[in-house]
Amino acid sequence: MQDDCELNDDLPGEVVFFVDVLPPWEMFFDNAARWDGTGAGVALVSPEKHILPYSFVLVGLCFNTVAEYQALMLGLQMAIEMGIMDLDVYGDSQLVINQLLEEFKVKKDDLTPHYKNALQLLDKLETVKLEHVPMSAKKIGYALADPATTLALGAEESISIPVNGSSHLQ
Repeated sequence: MQDDCELNDDLPGEVVFFVDVLPPWEMFFDNAARWDGTGAGVALVSPEKHILPYSFVLVGLCFNTVAEYQALMLGLQMAIEMGIMDLDVYGDSQLVINQLLEEFKVKKDDLTPHYKNALQLLDKLETVKLEHVPMSAKKIGYALADPATTLALGAEESISIPVNGSSHLQ
């Protein structure tokens, strides 16, 4: 018996197209001491390697871990508002990254609201990767996030951000 089936490579009425899949955006976050208070730095890096550095002064005194969470949440909120849905997140706070990866428990009550807010923001992304980047392994984007927090802005260029459980920009 002879097989009468032949492969037909004509696709009538079908449109064939190619889609470029770009790598995810990258976000590097850090806190830093500034002359006018605690600072936070965020650098967003596009798939085309365009770097968008941001720096913030956090209003009120806060511990390093709280400042790290604030920097993370500010960066996540900016990414979400820009419509970024695929994000690789890098930070030098092993505690914050490992708490969000659920490898460490949140033991201090004052960190719980920050942790929960960060999780809510992370849930708004389609894909996210969290990675601890030690200070000794400074990648280019991380290196930009840290100096960004030390840039001196004039009073007319500053933005005030309350240090609390809220992740909203003022």
